[in-house]
Amino acid sequence: MPQTLKLAVSQSYTLSTLAATLDSLKATTQEAAREGVDLILFPEAYLGGYPRTCNFGAAVGARSDEGREQFFQYFKSAVDLGDTPRGAGDEWVDRELEVGKGQEYRGDGTREYLERVARETGVFIVTGLTEKSGGSLYCSVVYVCPRLGCIGKRRKVMPTGSERLVWAQGSPSTLRAVTTTIKGVKLTMAAAICWENYMPLLRYSLYSQNVNLYLAPTADARDAWLSLMRTVGCEGRTFVLSANMCTKRKHLPDWITGKKSTEVSNVSKSGSTASRSHARRRSTLTVTAEKHELVLPTAEQATNGNTSLADSLSEIAIADGPNSAADEEYVCRGGSCIIGPQGDVLKGPLWEVEDGGLLIVDADFEDCERGRLDLDVAGSYSRNDAFHLEVDGLDLDPPQ
Repeated sequence: MPQTLKLAVSQSYTLSTLAATLDSLKATTQEAAREGVDLILFPEAYLGGYPRTCNFGAAVGARSDEGREQFFQYFKSAVDLGDTPRGAGDEWVDRELEVGKGQEYRGDGTREYLERVARETGVFIVTGLTEKSGGSLYCSVVYVCPRLGCIGKRRKVMPTGSERLVWAQGSPSTLRAVTTTIKGVKLTMAAAICWENYMPLLRYSLYSQNVNLYLAPTADARDAWLSLMRTVGCEGRTFVLSANMCTKRKHLPDWITGKKSTEVSNVSKSGSTASRSHARRRSTLTVTAEKHELVLPTAEQATNGNTSLADSLSEIAIADGPNSAADEEYVCRGGSCIIGPQGDVLKGPLWEVEDGGLLIVDADFEDCERGRLDLDVAGSYSRNDAFHLEVDGLDLDPPQ
């Protein structure tokens, strides 16, 4: 029996609301189903959003009220899958956690939505998301089977750089690979999120589980990323899917860009302002087309003895509208790709293609085994009599 499946990567960006993003995921998955796709990968933090360019008002030894408000908005936009802060593992997968009185399910319904989309389309869905649990956020990946629903979920163990301010660290136990069978093809898949792929021991922990499908949702649009993905494919003798967003500044949420920090309404044809919003607002940080950072005071601050400054800020808000050059600037160029088990580039990288970029390949999974003739980094090529890796809480034996 042929061991071939059709795999896809979606270069989709997060929309303004979770509901809109879920609808977009559904439409993309339906399109993939029409193309005969068996499994599709969406980018890191696709649901809930990746807070690109946002510093959350933080510096060493200092945090601002504006930054706390940004975190609050980001927290509200995150996904609640009904898991616990410690990560319930199989209890969460098997729906053994307590459901609140009068509640149909735990969480906000996102899990159930994804399971319904997978079931209706017949496409196995893997997507990155920003997950909230308790008072913390996690960068997560969920595996959604058309037959069984969610069969696994993992949380990023090492957020990168400023991500550490807003994302908690996940448990290494979630690096456990998951297995499924699609059209008679047995898949052993695991995800390494973004710069986790630059952690050699983490990569090896996945290779040790004999993965034949390596998933790398990312936010890295550097040229060097492709070479890393080629290394993973060649090193692990595995198919590699890497999905990134292609995002322009206009796609970023208002709480990052500050577009609505100085609101103007009911402007007459003569240009006079009939009324302004006097809602509570704070200073905001924005970046001009010339890359100059401007700290804009609130309307209340501006009118403290200087009405003309408030009018000037209103004019800036109008001028920096949805058609400005800065809005069209790419803050992430994409770079999604699909790599074969010899490290060859099968599709991509896809640059500066916004929502709708779909890469599809036919993957013969027997090629993974053919490649083990001369390289099996966790087996015959490992010298495991001399080198050993142990990961606390993680079983490195290949799953059944």
